[in-house]
Amino acid sequence: MVSDPRQFFRLVSYVQKWALRILALTFLLALLFLLRRFYIENSELVPERGGTYIEGSVSQFQPLNPWFTITNNVNRDIVSLVFSGLQKYNPETKKIEDDLATLAVSRDGQTYTLTLKDNIIWHDSTSEAPHPVTPEDVLFTFQTIQSPDFPNTLLRENFRGVKIEKVDDRTVRFLLDEPYSFFASNLTLGLLPANAFEGVPIRKIDQALDFGLKPVGTGPYAFKSIVQTDLSTEVTLERFPRPIDPDYYIKRIIFRIFPDYSSLLADIRNLDGVRLVPRNDKGDPIVPRRFVAMNYTLPQYVALFFNLAHPFLQDTNLRLGLQLGTNKQEIVDQLAESVIVDTPLLELNTADWRYSYDPTAAQGALFESKWNLPEKARLQRLLEIRETNEVGALHADPIVLLDTGAALTLTGSLTVVKAGSTVNGMPIQESPTASGTWIAALPTTGGTGSLQLGQNLVQLLDEKGNVIDSLYVWRTAGTKEFRRASVEEILLQQFLDSRAGNLTPDERITVQDLAVDQGMLRRRESNDKTDIRVNDNGERLSLRLLTSSSPPSYKSTAELIRDQWATLGVEVTIDVPDTRAAFEKKLINRDYDVLLFGQSLLDNLDSYPYWHSDGIQHLEDGPANLRLDAYNFSQYSSFKADTLLTQIRQTFDEEERQEALSELRKVLAADVPAVFLYSPLYTFAFHQDVYDVAIGHPSLHSDRFLTLHKWYILQERQFQSGKGWLSFVPWLFSIQ
Repeated sequence: MVSDPRQFFRLVSYVQKWALRILALTFLLALLFLLRRFYIENSELVPERGGTYIEGSVSQFQPLNPWFTITNNVNRDIVSLVFSGLQKYNPETKKIEDDLATLAVSRDGQTYTLTLKDNIIWHDSTSEAPHPVTPEDVLFTFQTIQSPDFPNTLLRENFRGVKIEKVDDRTVRFLLDEPYSFFASNLTLGLLPANAFEGVPIRKIDQALDFGLKPVGTGPYAFKSIVQTDLSTEVTLERFPRPIDPDYYIKRIIFRIFPDYSSLLADIRNLDGVRLVPRNDKGDPIVPRRFVAMNYTLPQYVALFFNLAHPFLQDTNLRLGLQLGTNKQEIVDQLAESVIVDTPLLELNTADWRYSYDPTAAQGALFESKWNLPEKARLQRLLEIRETNEVGALHADPIVLLDTGAALTLTGSLTVVKAGSTVNGMPIQESPTASGTWIAALPTTGGTGSLQLGQNLVQLLDEKGNVIDSLYVWRTAGTKEFRRASVEEILLQQFLDSRAGNLTPDERITVQDLAVDQGMLRRRESNDKTDIRVNDNGERLSLRLLTSSSPPSYKSTAELIRDQWATLGVEVTIDVPDTRAAFEKKLINRDYDVLLFGQSLLDNLDSYPYWHSDGIQHLEDGPANLRLDAYNFSQYSSFKADTLLTQIRQTFDEEERQEALSELRKVLAADVPAVFLYSPLYTFAFHQDVYDVAIGHPSLHSDRFLTLHKWYILQERQFQSGKGWLSFVPWLFSIQ
């Protein structure tokens, strides 16, 4: 027996030594493989705290303040993380929920009582100098807004008729003049610390740059720094733990704000997310493949608002015809959009009653309006002339070819017309060739009774000057005009025979088969364009469509509308002011016939500001009294609509609310104050290594961060519950 291992190795052959080494290595590799397989099968990847999320956007950085973020979506994104409100919107439930405070609403819906949660502190709080959120901060935030000197007049309107008072050291009460079921939405505004604005006049509070460039809030992330680089403006936020929060995984968030999308793409390798990704002509997002593109809509719609103060647009049949003649599907296809909208009441399910594009029905509605295509107006005039000429004592061809110097001879019976009567001022004479008849010659050289070129009204008067009969005679001195007029007379007779059913179907014609050429009817040809409609006064149906230069899709939509309505016989002139200020001036002054613009309902879906008569701009009050918050762009007034909108605002009964919404839908559909087109589609993209990103049903772009507590970048692997390395041996014997 060999007791020394070294002696054993000296005894075995060289080949045997290598065989043993390979066997040992194989055993070790197999063991490692099994251990790895065991660990993978009995563990799972879980989020790990930490990491930095970097998001790119195209905009311009402005000082950070919840009071002044209306027109800057990127600032609103940052503000939504740095500041928190008493309440917050939940994009998953689409409801307003508690945030910094718990809410209790009185039974009459006029008292909103909010109790601050415990241990809520401002970002500048330290152990040596704690800075808790107090009712005084709440009063400061909202009472400042109510001041007549507050620079943001639109925000001030949200708190008109509201009294705010402190109840105790934890409680604040909002007292409303009347019930308002959507008021909790106003309480999502971020709170501001009262001590940060000491000594700042309210009228200049928007100029408090020290705060705006180093803001202090109560949100889940605190402002860290702002840095200007060659490519972008970089704003860094860091996690700020709060007792009311779920666990957040991401430690740091960096917003990189670029001047344009080309600059953003140049830095795309360093980005984890991109907000408002543009799309190409096919509707595909312009972002690298390693990014996940997520489409979403907001409670918004783009519509054509009819200015009902314009006399032309007070005709309901005209508005209905324009609505039926608007091809929404063509519009969304051309714009690479997808969500068609038929009502401003976006909370209703309208899948079963979408308006269909129907050019035939559109023509029918316009036929019932006071606006006629020139061929219809011309045909109607010819029918009136035919009816006038066919009855009475006067008879003549409706069209005559007479050179200047010739005369038109008219004759009739003396049993009807007495001596002393006149035709166009010319006395009648007894006919020398036929007894019992009279004769009159109308000259073409000018003077009494002369027939002019064109349409002439010929009247037969008795000896007392009373009208006995009238007829119309159209005179020309040219053979070409005479032939065109003769063709028109033939078409008129063919139309009458068609209407009477005296012709075969192939021979029949309708007004749609006719066209007006140089003032006369002829058969319509395939390349004939629809002419502009006219009313009884001869006015052309010409409308001026106002829209904004931003976004560019508005101008493209306006051009599509112009082309679609041209087929209906409506002339559209597009007005796109060069600057936003010029556009807003025309908007406020209601300087348009039709407005192509968008409206946003935000999280409360309240349509009251947009369709109640309170939102009408009263132009008669003078320029100094024009309101920025007059959102009723159609100048629409309806007692029924006003009543229902008020009821929807004041009721807390969901069944009553839904019934009122359904009734309001019918009222708006019947009145046609606007043509609702589409809800814009937006795209947010994030890197494939960012996990559990969810958007839900956002009301604002910044609402994507309301689910930020679920996002994570780092991962670690952990054993599943009840598993560990001691489970290896049982697992080993269980595998097959």
